[in-house]
Amino acid sequence: MSMVNAVKAIRRGLVVAGLGVVMAGCATSGGAPAGDGKAEVTAAAERLRLAMIDPNASTLDGLVAEQLSYGHSGGRVDTKQSFIGDLMNGKSDFVTLDLTEQTVALSGDVALIRHALSAQTNDSGKAGTVSLKVLQVWQRQGAQWKLVARQAVRTPT
Repeated sequence: MSMVNAVKAIRRGLVVAGLGVVMAGCATSGGAPAGDGKAEVTAAAERLRLAMIDPNASTLDGLVAEQLSYGHSGGRVDTKQSFIGDLMNGKSDFVTLDLTEQTVALSGDVALIRHALSAQTNDSGKAGTVSLKVLQVWQRQGAQWKLVARQAVRTPT
């Protein structure tokens, strides 16, 4: 399978997984969650953004689901363990991380967050910049919002 086809397959899989999470949330939630879900998930996403700049394993562990599927724009997909590990060991190092154009859509216990991401990075000691469009899928698990899936695509130039 070519790299392009592999990336397409990963993206299709994430879309299907995200839709499955949305549908499961609709089927099990019985309606909108108590409280202001939009404000709560937006706050969780902001805590994740800050934890990606200044990584703390405990904070990251509390924000991402065990079944995390974290898709990168180049086709690599991280698990919870590899996502947190890469941030903690500097393989993935955000010097700055700015999010704009953010939208939040709720469906029961599931939230879809889209935004534009621009960042200065120092991955494995190598300075760089990144500009992406991102989809995050969050799910209320108990009393907390957890990131269950994320997919990024490069911003067209």
